[in-house]
Amino acid sequence: MTERWDAVVVGAGLGGLVAARELARAGLRVLVLDGRDAPGGAVRSHDVAGLRLDAGAESFATRGGAVAALVDELGMTDDLCTPAPRGSWVHLVSGDGPLPATGLLGIPTDPGAADVRRTLGLVGSWRARFDGVLPARVGADATTLGALVRARMGARVLDRLVRPLVGGVHAADPDQLAVDVVAPGLRAALAQHGTLGRAVGALRAAAPAGSAVQGLAGGVWRLVDALVADVQAHGGEVRVRSAVTGLAADEVGAAATAQGGFVVRTAHDEVRTDRVLLATAAAVPLLAELTGADPSAMRTDEGTPVTLVTLVLDGVTALDSAPRGTGVLVAPDATDVTAKALTHATAKWEWLAAAAGPGRHVLRLSFGRAEGDSATLPAGDDLVRLALSDAATLLGTPLPADRLVGHDVVRWTQALPRPSAAHRDAVAAVRDAVERVPGLALAGAWVAGNGLASVVPQARAAAVELLGAPSPRG
Repeated sequence: MTERWDAVVVGAGLGGLVAARELARAGLRVLVLDGRDAPGGAVRSHDVAGLRLDAGAESFATRGGAVAALVDELGMTDDLCTPAPRGSWVHLVSGDGPLPATGLLGIPTDPGAADVRRTLGLVGSWRARFDGVLPARVGADATTLGALVRARMGARVLDRLVRPLVGGVHAADPDQLAVDVVAPGLRAALAQHGTLGRAVGALRAAAPAGSAVQGLAGGVWRLVDALVADVQAHGGEVRVRSAVTGLAADEVGAAATAQGGFVVRTAHDEVRTDRVLLATAAAVPLLAELTGADPSAMRTDEGTPVTLVTLVLDGVTALDSAPRGTGVLVAPDATDVTAKALTHATAKWEWLAAAAGPGRHVLRLSFGRAEGDSATLPAGDDLVRLALSDAATLLGTPLPADRLVGHDVVRWTQALPRPSAAHRDAVAAVRDAVERVPGLALAGAWVAGNGLASVVPQARAAAVELLGAPSPRG
C-alpha cells in the first residue's frame, strides 16, 4: 500500500515527537514511524507493584528553559516539581561521602566546602584548592573533561566526584568526553574567571533559579502521552512496530530528489512524502544509501547499554530517613557492588512518596558502566537478587528479600551516546550529508546531546528548518 504524507518522522523518541508536533501544528500531515512497541524512546513508563513509574528518564535539566516551556504549552505547568533537597552521595573504596551541594558534573565550586572535604579527604581538598592559584592557562588546552579536571583540581576530584557522576549520567568516562560538548562554555568561563571553581560557579549562576533539575508529578513519561495526543489532534499519526527499512528519492537520480521528494519504506507500507526528519541513529544506514555518503564516516556512538532494575519495598523502616539522600553514585574502582548508581526515588520525589504511601520505597539501580557490562549481568531472579544486595550496600542498611513487593528490569540500548570527539565528528559527517538533500533534517539525542534540555530545543529548531526549506515538489 502506498500513502502520501506531508512529512515523515523516523523515530518516536522524545525528539521525534517534539518535531512532529511542531510540523503538525504548522498544518502539515505528519506520520511518525518507529520500530519499537511504544513511543517515547528512553522516556517511557512501566507498572511496578501498582505504581506507574518512569522506566527511563525521570528528570530533566532546567538550563535554557526549553523543557519548561514545552511543559507549559502542553498544559502541565502545575505539575512541574523539584527534587527534595536531601543531596546525594558517592560510594568510594575509601568510604561513602556526599557529593558537592554546588557544582557541575561533580566539579565543585568550592573545594574547601565541608561536604567536599569529607569526600576528598585533606590531601585531595588541598590539591583541589590549587585551582585558585594556578594560572588560567593551566588546562586551557585540554580537550577532554577528564584532562581539564585533572590539570586544575587533581586526580581525587576526578576519581571521587567527576568520574562517578559522569558514569551515572552519560555512562562514559570523563577522559572520553569532549569538554566543549559535555560542558559547553566551561573553557570560555575558565579563561574569563581564571579558576575552574569560579567558572563552574558562573555557569551555575547563569542557569535558572532553583533546582538544576526538575520532574513532573506523575512522571516524566507523561510528556510522551501529551505529545502523541497533540500530534493526533492536529491530523498526524504515530505508528509503532513500523521500522523503516528503506529511504530513497521518489524518482531515480539526484535531480529527482529535488523535484519529487522521498519514498519511505517499512515492512508493511510504502510512504511518499516531501519532507523526512530522521530522529534516530538507526536511520544513518538509510541516509548513506540515499546520499551515497561514506557510512564509516557517519558511525555515531551507540553508547553503553544500560540495565535499569526497579525495586519496590515495604516496611524497611531504615529507609524512612533517606540514609543516602536522593541516591548514590558509584566510583568505577568500587568493586563491592556491580551497579553504577542508585536513585532512592521516593526520597527524591514527594509526589511519588505520596503515591506509594507510608513505609513503601522505590529504588532504581542502574547497571552498565562500560561496554560488555550488560552482557555479563545475571538474568531473571538472579539480577533482582544482585540489585537488592547492591542496594543494601549502597544504602548502608539490610534489605530483606521478603520486603520486596515488586520489581522490573528495563534494558536500554543507544539511549546514551557518549559525547566524545569521535561522536562529534560522526555527527558532523551526518549533518554534511543531510545538508545536501533538500527536505531532510535531523533530531534526537544522537545529534543534540543527552538530556531533554538538549533534545527539545534542537528538535524544535529542526522542525522550523524543515518548514522553511523549499518544498522538494516545488
